[in-house]
Amino acid sequence: MTETDLNCEIIPVPKIVGSSRIGLIVPSSNTTMETELPELFRLQSETTGHRYTFHSARASLKNVNREELLAMVGKAGDCAVAVSDADVDVIAYACLVAVMAQGAGAHEGSEAAIAAAAAGNGHPAAVTSSAGALVRTLVELGARRVAIVTPYMKPLTRMVSDYIEGAGITVIDSVSLEVDDNLAVGCLDPQNLPAIARGLKREGADAIVLSACVQMPSLAAVQQVEDELGIPVVTAATATAYEIFKALGHRPAVAGAGSLLSGTYPRD
Repeated sequence: MTETDLNCEIIPVPKIVGSSRIGLIVPSSNTTMETELPELFRLQSETTGHRYTFHSARASLKNVNREELLAMVGKAGDCAVAVSDADVDVIAYACLVAVMAQGAGAHEGSEAAIAAAAAGNGHPAAVTSSAGALVRTLVELGARRVAIVTPYMKPLTRMVSDYIEGAGITVIDSVSLEVDDNLAVGCLDPQNLPAIARGLKREGADAIVLSACVQMPSLAAVQQVEDELGIPVVTAATATAYEIFKALGHRPAVAGAGSLLSGTYPRD
């Protein structure tokens, strides 16, 4: 082994100027977050020229039930260590319901644990979670009353509603598509969402949560539903993207994905 080889092993490779690394912790059966988020950041890159790369760690989850969700939570620290090996700038814990299954406000502890694990591995990074991002974004938007769409069985949807209400936001209506196989959730057609959204009881609603699940595809419908209903439309994915932008200090400039990512927020 040459001296050059040794130096390559012990000297960190500098990050590319004009590029950010985003780490994701996702369920093993997730097929959506690693498509919708890169698409959102690709659109951002078209506007700003800044590049984003994605680096994932996976935790086992096949069926969306309380037992498997809680088991996944126990693996978050190991996943954080693994993804931080890529020296990412921000880590997003991209399984909303796994965090919410732990009870009100659980995102705060989950995010702190992931941040500690990454820092302990020598690669500190900003941390967000889909659960935390969703409730914090709704609060920032001033949304006091929302209607939500989930792919979950009704008991899990009730749990998600309770979690959101624990942040001081009233859920005035919800739709449960009752799909418990996570791969099947990723195959749901987002083109069905506009009709579902029209059926929501939304009188007095300040926002629509079109997909309270990072696995349920929704990006293709967000702008259409927002334009049609005339109120902000967010999803677990767009809220997570919004917080990633904030963590990086980048103002969103994404067209066609709802007002949240258009640059309207935060208001100056």
